Amino acid sequence: MGKMMEVKNISKKLKDFQLNQVSFDFQEGYIMGLIGPNGAGKSTLIRCLMDLMKVDQGEIKLFNLTHEEHTKEIKQRIGFVYDESHFYEDLTLEKNKRIIAPFYKNWDDQAFYQYIESFRLPLKKKVKHLSKGMKMKFAIAIALSHHPDLIILDEPTSGLDPVFRRELLDILQDFIQTEHKSVFFSTHITTDLEQIADYITFIHQGEIIFSKETDEILEDYKLVKGPKELAEQMDDYDLIGIKQTSVGFEALVKGNIVETEQLVFLQPNLEDIMYYTVKGSSK
Repeated sequence: MGKMMEVKNISKKLKDFQLNQVSFDFQEGYIMGLIGPNGAGKSTLIRCLMDLMKVDQGEIKLFNLTHEEHTKEIKQRIGFVYDESHFYEDLTLEKNKRIIAPFYKNWDDQAFYQYIESFRLPLKKKVKHLSKGMKMKFAIAIALSHHPDLIILDEPTSGLDPVFRRELLDILQDFIQTEHKSVFFSTHITTDLEQIADYITFIHQGEIIFSKETDEILEDYKLVKGPKELAEQMDDYDLIGIKQTSVGFEALVKGNIVETEQLVFLQPNLEDIMYYTVKGSSK
């Protein structure tokens, strides 16, 4: 299996923010989730991946190709969905489709109309009259209708109702059943990713905290609860963050920790890991 995406030491300075030496990669055939709080750099990173923004340094490869030499080919092979609508607002869905379809060599009208039907989208309605969720469904229908090898989604589930969020996750899982297909998916709704992502990349303040298999991440961390007087003992461990209440504490630690009768150990979820990492670094 080949590498789907390879990001090497990329940096990008904006006026009040920077991506700093970001590196990660993943193989074809998998779903990678990109998590991080708002303002962590998720959208900036995705804009760099799509060549909507040039990096200051470092290298991005998609399908082992770079945008400098093969940007047209790369964009043909990506289905891109981002959180702002980029359609002609005053035109109907049908007219938007007619404008967009000719740009793609592998456009499949039959697939498009199947998605329109299953997403229950009104083809004769103007884009500006759609809800946020419907605009997102339309963007997903367009992205899937030219048989891409990689789908990149930027916060696709925000603004979607829970039923369609589940449907979207099913669609993405079906998509990667076909050989050599992959999904790269940014979100702050971490529960979506726990269900479907094989790998998670966590970005915070423009830097990568980790990029590895979802199961491995969840095994790396422990959520510890105990009485107030034992809170200081947590400093002996690889403490990520701690929250104290009037009666006790809850802490996220990395690696092994000695169990005692007074400490309760829980399996953290991605949201716990994100919360304590962000809280811990903002002391």
